[in-house]
Amino acid sequence: VELVESGGGSVQAGESLRLTCATSGYTDTNFCEGWLRQAPGKEREGVAAIANDGSTTYADPVKGRFTISKDDTKRTLFLQMDSLETEDTAMYYCAVDRVIPCDPVALTLNHNYWGQGQQVTVSS
Repeated sequence: VELVESGGGSVQAGESLRLTCATSGYTDTNFCEGWLRQAPGKEREGVAAIANDGSTTYADPVKGRFTISKDDTKRTLFLQMDSLETEDTAMYYCAVDRVIPCDPVALTLNHNYWGQGQQVTVSS
């Protein structure tokens, strides 16, 4: 399994960023795909998850601001982040695994595959 993220950067509060994760090496239709983040000195936490049927779940702090999506034909996962806040500053990772239910908490606790991460810095 290979996961390669891109799209991180530094923005002002209120602005947007779009993260992309190119995936390869698995064909299991039961895989849950999602995004995690880890801020300095904090535990890694789930942000959003998308199941094979396209259903999505979000962590409470990002609901209404972040949108997870995927393009199965291109094997690509996306995280659109709008109305960014300084509290969103973290290293963001895409992660996949066979997780049931497919949600950010379960994916955080039970993932064996993740990418190298993309730094997202939001300043006020």
